[in-house]
Amino acid sequence: MDQPTNGKNKFDLVDSHAHLDMPDFNRDRSQVVERARGSSVNWILCPLDLCSKTSLRNGLRLWSEYPGLFLAAGVHPHQASQLNPGHLETIKRLATEKKILAVGEIGLDFHYNFSPPEKQLAAFGAQLELAVELKLPVIIHSRLAEKKLLEMIPVSGFGPRGILHCYTESLATARSMVDRGFLISFSGILTYPRAGDLRETARSLPLDSLLVETDSPYLTPEPEKQSNRRNEPAFVVSTARRLAELHRVSLEKLAETTTANFFNLFKLQNLTADDKMRKV
Repeated sequence: MDQPTNGKNKFDLVDSHAHLDMPDFNRDRSQVVERARGSSVNWILCPLDLCSKTSLRNGLRLWSEYPGLFLAAGVHPHQASQLNPGHLETIKRLATEKKILAVGEIGLDFHYNFSPPEKQLAAFGAQLELAVELKLPVIIHSRLAEKKLLEMIPVSGFGPRGILHCYTESLATARSMVDRGFLISFSGILTYPRAGDLRETARSLPLDSLLVETDSPYLTPEPEKQSNRRNEPAFVVSTARRLAELHRVSLEKLAETTTANFFNLFKLQNLTADDKMRKV
């Protein structure tokens, strides 16, 4: 797939997960997007928190202003106890209006357990079923939940596929999810000195299964960490560079491949240069 370039760099990147809807970006949201574009990060996927009206409002405003800004929507496992039928109806409406590409961020987090595990399992299951109904991919958060994750995503018959975002689980689980048609997305954690095991996992997976993300405003990559407490999409270049080094390919090749992976998952091949992260 040939992707257009912005003339400054020889690559185009996707930040596959950035929470630009959050209050952390209230004072300079538009400048953050422009800095991303200036760093050749031309597409951003922003997952909305359906338990927050502010998140929904901020996300829809971004979606209307920037052609290269894509949305997902779901109830995070931390808020699983709050899931109600209204949230599912909102996902349906946004999907019908073609304002979201995916259901998410959904999943399981047995590290913090901010919602009881049984509530998390119920919310995850309900949103997986809805994704199947809507024929939308899912964006999954999984922490210390590998066994249940593999139980709930069948080896075959789960049509939508999706992304395991901010991946920190084992190589075995990553390979199992790749076999199920999922992409594995790595965040700034990949650049941290103590993340040797995660780097080995990233090195061991095929390039055509990988994405990069910031998970902004969290997890600032190591090269920017000392001077920037808040992460932002422009910094995904550092994570992409580290992943390229692990696979012994150029940054340009890594960007080309991860962008193609993202475009193929969401069937975005018809995007043009006008669909980049620019103000309209």
